[in-house]
Amino acid sequence: SCCLAAIEKGVLLKGYFAWSLMDNFEWASGYEKRFGLHYVNFETLERIPKQSALWYEKVILDNTIEARKDS
Repeated sequence: SCCLAAIEKGVLLKGYFAWSLMDNFEWASGYEKRFGLHYVNFETLERIPKQSALWYEKVILDNTIEARKDS
C-alpha cells in the first residue's frame, strides 16, 4: 500500500526489494522479530517460505504488482 500511495502522489517507482531473505538476528531485537521472506527454525535450521515469499516470487516473475482487491 505504501508503494501504491507513492505512485498515486506522482513518484516514478522503478523497483522494490525485500529487507531480508530469511529470519535472522537483529542487533536491537535478537531473534524475536521475524520479518524475512522465509521462516527459519533456529533449532533445526529448516527454512519455510512464508506467504510473502510466494507473493514476492510472483512479483518478480510477472514483473508487476496486482491491484489489491478489497472486499
